[in-house]
Amino acid sequence: MKYAILIYSSESYWDSLGEAQREAVIADHGKMQEQMRADGAFVCGHRLMDTPTASTVVHRQGASEIIDGPFAETKEQLGGFYLVECEHLDQAIGYARILSSETASIEVRPVMFSVD
Repeated sequence: MKYAILIYSSESYWDSLGEAQREAVIADHGKMQEQMRADGAFVCGHRLMDTPTASTVVHRQGASEIIDGPFAETKEQLGGFYLVECEHLDQAIGYARILSSETASIEVRPVMFSVD
């Protein structure tokens, strides 16, 4: 089954880190990716641009509207994701636990279906 590992944090978080802290975050991601690849679970992973670069399509009263930036104002934004192929949820959660950030929320969600 495929699972999305969704990483949410404040966009200002990365800018607030010192060089050593940034290197530690990058090392955690490298460790997680290495494990996922060794297990044959890695499908893809991407860091997203900040929310001001987003365009949101909203449908209202039969018409679509384009909104620059995010649709909702929130404290945490989706900053990136991984897509993994795992035998069970606990395996996907195990990968997410490798990321040791205390300022990010990591959501693991099953993928309902894929369009290949």
